[in-house]
Amino acid sequence: MRQYRKSIFFVSGNSPKMLQDAPVFDSDGIVLDLEEAVASEEKDSARLLVKEALRFLDYSDVDVIVRINPLSSAFGEKDIELIARERPFALMVPQASAEQIAQIDSMLVQIEKEEGMPAGAIKLIPVIETAYALQYVHQIVISSPRITGAFLNAEGLTADFGMQRTKEGEEILYARSRVVVACRAEGLNAIDTPFMDTDDFEGLEKDCYKARNMGFTGKAAIDGRQIDTIHRFFS
Repeated sequence: MRQYRKSIFFVSGNSPKMLQDAPVFDSDGIVLDLEEAVASEEKDSARLLVKEALRFLDYSDVDVIVRINPLSSAFGEKDIELIARERPFALMVPQASAEQIAQIDSMLVQIEKEEGMPAGAIKLIPVIETAYALQYVHQIVISSPRITGAFLNAEGLTADFGMQRTKEGEEILYARSRVVVACRAEGLNAIDTPFMDTDDFEGLEKDCYKARNMGFTGKAAIDGRQIDTIHRFFS
């Protein structure tokens, strides 16, 4: 595992082409997304597709992370049960709470035993995207030794608060600060929210500069063209 991950690249879990092509952009981590990028009626087929990708595709030395569905949904436990057996680097946990992390940890202990994996082989990355998670972010990041860092999802967070999301990001200044402090205090990755306008590279540079100066160790990308810029600012 890299001590600090500069970039994670989100790709849709229901797109065979994206799953296959993702490594060419040289991100430090690839997130195979079973949650936001996949419609409810496609969840089961996407789960199987991601399982096959983990088993048969060569992701080289890239950290492969799978964003599962929330445990509160009809899909979360199914995601863990199937995907964890293929030993991804980590599971990304949406709508995270310390209680959910503990529940997932227990499930992984059993799966690792059944599959003959070392204890703690599968890591966890909580997503900070609710008011509750922001309030208790430090408790969340210390809730399991599997946790390697936290990911701030500003789109989800501002929706939870009913705030308007802007490119300038003044509305997430407090959230960014809390996530950085919690992660840095524990020596963990602090992964900033993606810049959503994939054609605005000047805006991306400004956003990277701001996030790096606030103490984030890396940033999420939703387009492969963003990764070089992210690496330039977080190297």
